Amino acid sequence: MYIPPLPNECYVIMHPKILLFIVVLFIFTDVTPASTDPNLVSIVYFEKKPYGIQEILSKYIKIQSLSGSESEAGKFIKTLCAENGLYITQMGDTDGNYNFTASILPLDKNIPNIIFLNHLDVVPAGDITQWDFPPFSGEIIDSEIWGRGAWDNKGAAIMQIFTVIEIAKRYKNKSLKYNVSILSVSCEETQCDGGIKYVLDNFLETLNPAVVIGEGPPALKGIIKNKPELSLFGISVAQKRALWLRLKLELKTNGHSSVTPLTYANKEMVVALNNLFEKKTKIIFNDLNIDLLKQFGTLNKGFSGFFLKHPKLFKGLITPKLREDPLLLALFSNTITLTSLSDDNNRINAIPNIVTAVLDCRLLPGESTDKFLKILQRSLSNKNITIEILKEMKDGPISSNSTNFYKHLESAILTNYKHSKTATVLLPSSNDISLFRQYGIPGYSSIPVQIDRKYLECIHNLNERIPSNILDKGKDTYVNFIELCLDEA
Repeated sequence: MYIPPLPNECYVIMHPKILLFIVVLFIFTDVTPASTDPNLVSIVYFEKKPYGIQEILSKYIKIQSLSGSESEAGKFIKTLCAENGLYITQMGDTDGNYNFTASILPLDKNIPNIIFLNHLDVVPAGDITQWDFPPFSGEIIDSEIWGRGAWDNKGAAIMQIFTVIEIAKRYKNKSLKYNVSILSVSCEETQCDGGIKYVLDNFLETLNPAVVIGEGPPALKGIIKNKPELSLFGISVAQKRALWLRLKLELKTNGHSSVTPLTYANKEMVVALNNLFEKKTKIIFNDLNIDLLKQFGTLNKGFSGFFLKHPKLFKGLITPKLREDPLLLALFSNTITLTSLSDDNNRINAIPNIVTAVLDCRLLPGESTDKFLKILQRSLSNKNITIEILKEMKDGPISSNSTNFYKHLESAILTNYKHSKTATVLLPSSNDISLFRQYGIPGYSSIPVQIDRKYLECIHNLNERIPSNILDKGKDTYVNFIELCLDEA
């Protein structure tokens, strides 16, 4: 699959949260941004002064809310919501566990709740000297809003907040079938014991969630080969789960490296990892990714469309195409990424006895951890290497795409973006919405905006930014979704 050259200002690794439905044989193209009509700009109040959606996002980005230091950002968002008439419920008030809801009705009314989920924390900025603008400046330059978190997750959060504030105004003093809330949590990026885990352990009944809408993919153009102008919005109903592992090998040898032992810890670990990564990744077809191929087959014509509509019949032709692109492969396999290789040695002429390696593994829905670990151990071909589970996300059920909530979200997207289609997709990454699914609560991941690929490539990388004029269109789509839910017969 051809991928256009990457812009110089970004790293080349695209963050997995937005890479879920790039499918075989298609080329990405630029996306036309939303309208800049000033009449579409929403106004909220902060410290009794009026602000538009772009200005609020800029102020939010300026707060350096790294994982474990979220309180200042949380207080900013909480104050904004309270000043604009939303009801606040605190669910943890310390760094690493600063969480709260802001709702159009008090939670103690116990009305089923439509929840917009977002997280307060961001990843570190890296080498700030390599940024074109300071990473926590919130600069608005040439119709772009710059800074760490502009997309992940502050931009999406501000669209959600403006949505709920607008809904509160429109439906004030009306009898409602649903409450509508934002839920802002800490430490999503590091998956600590605070944040969403603490909230669900202590406040699930208080939340009374009917559905949860969280961060997910935006729209992309050019995926439908015979209709390159068509935008495709993915709505995620499931995601791969994280399994973080530490491999450890201890092998005592002579200490001085002037005489090379036949075997020693570092060498044996490298050999074992080479055995693992040289092994061809197994392609796994399941109901979700087969359905995804069929959806793309329906949207495409010609031979490629026919092949995709019958993936089992043409498995031999499709599989090589999947292997050509890591992004595609992630949707059809359990992936293993080496993220750290270390020992306790700081001397060039000494041989360490202990070496460790850390693996970030992502398992498809329904895949067994025990079976995966047995295959991993066998692939290493070294019985002396121990495997420790550092963190394991639970496997959750798949949310149905036949609920009214899914249909309303789909309808809102198609209404606000005329030349578009939707697809039910799987996320290759993990986020907090999966924990709600474990309780049987439907969860859908989607950010209803059109955005050029160059912005997505800067997420978690240098020069993160978004075009400022996508915010109102995304907010309008969320508002339309909520109206459809509240106005149900």
